Amino acid sequence: MALVVQNVTKRFRDVTAVHELSFSVDRGAMLGFLGPNGAGKTTTMRVILGIITPDAGSVLWDGVPLTTYGPRLFGYLPEERGLYPKMRLDEHLVFLGRLNGLSEAEARVKADHWIERFQLGEYRKKRIEELSKGNQQKVQTIGTLLHEPELLILDEPFSGLDPVNSELLKNVLLELNQQGTTVILSSHRMDQVEELCEEIVLIHRGHLVLEGNLRDIKRSMGRSVLRIAVEGRRDFWQDIPGLTLLAERPDYLEFRLEPGLDPNQILAQAAGAGQVIRFELVEPSLHQIFVERVGVGA
Repeated sequence: MALVVQNVTKRFRDVTAVHELSFSVDRGAMLGFLGPNGAGKTTTMRVILGIITPDAGSVLWDGVPLTTYGPRLFGYLPEERGLYPKMRLDEHLVFLGRLNGLSEAEARVKADHWIERFQLGEYRKKRIEELSKGNQQKVQTIGTLLHEPELLILDEPFSGLDPVNSELLKNVLLELNQQGTTVILSSHRMDQVEELCEEIVLIHRGHLVLEGNLRDIKRSMGRSVLRIAVEGRRDFWQDIPGLTLLAERPDYLEFRLEPGLDPNQILAQAAGAGQVIRFELVEPSLHQIFVERVGVGA
């Protein structure tokens, strides 16, 4: 395990933000670090990076306290903006690169590469305050990975990005991960986490709720979600005990099946209501797992 979080506890006066939290991350893995608002995710990330000192526990990288490493080991993208609005885009990236141990020449070469990769070439001489929210997010992301850290910790990296730029960032993260970069990704976009991450850690109220390989977690829950599309009456399901409506979408209905419920019975009932054009048993989505484990009102 490259990163090991051991029994970390952090209190703020009478509030325990993180309680005896332990998890580990393999080198070269991409981990989805999940939880509802106020779960303790940001506190945990800042403890990992040494920004906040825990009241108990430790954080190790390759068996050594992570805080003993220099700034080139990791890159941290906070959820909040951390840019100087009056600086030019290109100069700001060089400044961030130098803070993380690059020479000025190295920083300029790498900044030029990533400016083009993130399609910011026409804005390179613009001040940060002149950029859109999405472009500011891209600048902050470049600053996080410019020095090629071994460990990337990203807090809501897709915030403010449109679908095209979200796809661009997703491809960049996949490439970096394939090259060996270890990535910890915190996001409320469950669909993006599901696309990117093989491993997840889910916390709630500072406690570990779920940890492991996402595919294994979903398989362990079985094919308990049913999607049906019927051209006809959509209320056919209301007389079937053990069938819980999860979502009513324009093109299909989604249900949770209770154990012992026969899917063939549901299919027959649906066929009596109209033409069945979709009938699919699937594993629960990450979104559904999240809601089930932490509660709708979390």
